[in-house]
Parts: sequence; structure tokens; C-alpha cells
Amino acid sequence: MSRDTVPPPVAHPTSGPAQDAAPAPVAHPASGPVRHAVAEPVRVVFYSHDSQGLGHFRRNRALAHALAGGLPGLTGRQVTGLLVNGVAGTSGASVPDGFDVVTLPAVGKSGTGYGPRNLGIGMAAVTGLRSEIVRATLNAFAPDLVVVDRHALGVDGELAPALAELRATRAGARTVLGLREVLDDPSAVAAEWSRTPASVVRELFDEIWVYGDPRVHDLRTTGELPEALHDLARYQGYLSHGRAEDPDDLHPERPYLITTAGGGSDGVALCLAAAAAPVPAGHRHVVVTGPQMADADHRSVELAAGPRTRVVRSVPDAGGLIRQAVAAVSMAGYNTVAESMATDVPALLVPREWPRREQLIRAEGLAEAGAADVLRQRDLSPARIGDWWAGAVDRRVDRSHLDLAGLSAVVRSTVRLTCDGAATSTATSARVDHLADATAYPIPAARSEELRHAG
Repeated sequence: MSRDTVPPPVAHPTSGPAQDAAPAPVAHPASGPVRHAVAEPVRVVFYSHDSQGLGHFRRNRALAHALAGGLPGLTGRQVTGLLVNGVAGTSGASVPDGFDVVTLPAVGKSGTGYGPRNLGIGMAAVTGLRSEIVRATLNAFAPDLVVVDRHALGVDGELAPALAELRATRAGARTVLGLREVLDDPSAVAAEWSRTPASVVRELFDEIWVYGDPRVHDLRTTGELPEALHDLARYQGYLSHGRAEDPDDLHPERPYLITTAGGGSDGVALCLAAAAAPVPAGHRHVVVTGPQMADADHRSVELAAGPRTRVVRSVPDAGGLIRQAVAAVSMAGYNTVAESMATDVPALLVPREWPRREQLIRAEGLAEAGAADVLRQRDLSPARIGDWWAGAVDRRVDRSHLDLAGLSAVVRSTVRLTCDGAATSTATSARVDHLADATAYPIPAARSEELRHAG
């Protein structure tokens, strides 16, 4: 399927010479043998506002690993970068070599909007502080590419000054808005876009990367993406194949079933029902409640568990556990779904339906595509999960009809945006298509201890 399904945006001057071939030798007349010039690394900044959970950070981290693993072989340039986010504890562990983390003062979301999570200086002051940190970071780091996850201007417009200054002072830099394939019910999204005008997005961003398959869900036809931005949209595919995996020391006895609830703050009902569900003969069951589930709720899940069900608080990364399971039950957050779609493991999605319908929309789209099954919250019970397991343990699911190669597409898009057009030759495109197959980029065990799974 062609990724450029809409007219391309206006072309911008490229930021440097083609890097597809090896660097040209540089002669030093009086100093001996000819030496090769060392190309400057590609500098990338990934931003996520992160008011709760690690979902946005994990999506950007997957992209960082893809670029670090794929770009050097295509361009002759290494990759170095920063992941700017708002969740404490996301240190340099589990990020690629050459990357580091910048943590912004934390904000939280309530019924009245965003507010400081820790600082007692008022929201306007916190936003101003975050804005200045981002501005200083971009000014000092001088990135070639900035990728902003989900919220184009960050919290309360905090990104606008930094992106405008980058535009004015670094003509070669490219900026991208990265969107998951489902935003929310169109009426809810319309209110968000009213605070982020399309004209401002067009001024500050070169492209919009959508991490999904438009045959499953298309933001342009549902009304989730303003028509004035359609020409900037580039569908990349789900960020599934080639996704980096943290090593895990859980090693459940096989064959096993797995239930995950993302961060866990809203997964109590799912975990209680799954823990009490009858486990098929000859199988074990692992329930991962999530690091953000309240201690009392986690204990209640432990009490509900049967003799063949093991309940754990969190794992470094659920992707590997899902891949080796015989069946998986989960909520329908983007990262968990992307990890599940990379396998042939039957998946039962029990989506959150309030206050956002994003997970329900995602789950229903994948069910219609034949890639997953759906159980609504109103129908959730141990018996329903047990019945599904009984029919799932002996089958596999073919998901080859979905576009799951988003990580390789992002590498190709990065080459196109940051290097001369010669770097996107047919030979280069053929090589990049092999970057995101079913083999994940491994993350060294010594660098994986702090990141916890959040769907």
C-alpha cells in the first residue's frame, strides 16, 4: 500500500548533502595517508507532554530505538537525541545508546484541566518553566528533527515559543507531529483543535505522521484531523514489527495466558475478572496489574486469583510476554495493541470507554479488520473471559493484512526529511523495508530496570 495517499506538502530545502553513500575521503597533503571525514550525527528530539502514564514516552522511545538501529546503515551517520517528557523516573535506562532524557516539571490532569503535580507555584508558572526548558534545550542541542507526540503545542501552548524560534534560527531543522491512529470521538477532538488552530500547526510543522493503517481507521475521513491538515498527513503504519523489547526475568511456565492493564489506574475491573476466570487445563495465567494501580486494588486482585494464576505488579515490557503467550487479554491502549498486533497471539481487547472513547474506537476497528476480539466493559465477567480463553488457546491469528511496519516507515521518512533526496533511492528504500521485521531491537538488560509497561 502506498504511504503517500494524499498530496505531499510543500517541499522545503534540504539540510545537507546526501548521506546514503560512505563519506568521501578527505586529502591532507602534508599529513600522510588519506583519511575519511566523520559525518556529524543526526540530532533528534522527541517530545511528549506525559501528564499520566508512560504511553507517550514509550511510543517515542520505540521510535528512538528504530532510528538508532536503522539510520546509520542507510546514511553513514550515527543518531543522537533527547527524549523530553514529563514523567519522573524515565531516566536513561532503556533508551538507545546516544540518547538521553530531559524530564520536565510534572503536570497532572483533573476534571478542570491541567495543574501542577508537585510544584506549588501555580500552573502558569509551571507551564512557563516547562516552556523555557524546552526552548533552551532546542536552542542548545540544535536538532535536525523534532517529533512531537500527540499534542502539537504541548500543555497550554508551552511548545509554541520553542518551535517558532527553531523555525526562525535553524532553517534546516524539520518538525513533525506524531499522532496515534485514533484520537477520540470527533466531537471531543474538535474542542482540542479549536485550541490548536490548523494555521498554527501548518506554520510550525512540516509533516504529520500517523502511526496506523488507514484501512482500519482513517483520521481524515472520521473528522478527527482538520481538513486543512490533510495534505500534511503521512500514514506510517502501526509501530509494531521491530519494536524494542526489554528483557524480562519473569519466565512464566508455558503454556500460559496473559492479562495486562496498561498503567493499571483504570484496570481494576479487568484484572479482577481475569484473575477469577477459569484457566484452561494445562495452562498457567499471568496478570500484570500495572505500576499505577492502587495497592489495595492490587491486593484484591491477588485475593481473587485462582491457584494457576500469578499476579505481578509490573514488568519491564509486556511485549515479550505477549509474544510468547498462547492468548492475551488487555485493555486497548496504543502500545499494548501495537505489541499484540506484531504477533499471531489471539487478543481479547477490553477497552476503556470513559472519559475518552479512543480505546473503544481502536478495539472495534481492529475487530472489524479481523485482528482482535472485543469485550465491552458492561459484559465483563470471569465467565466471559474463561469462555474466550477456551476457544482461543488452540488458534492463531493472521494479521499480515495490516500495515505493521511503522517503525521502518519512520526511518525512511527521517531519511527523506533530514537528508538529500538521493538518500531515498530505490536501493535505500529496499534496505529500510527490512529494518522492521518480526525481530525486535534488543535492549541490554543492564539498561532496562526503570521503564515499566503502560499501555
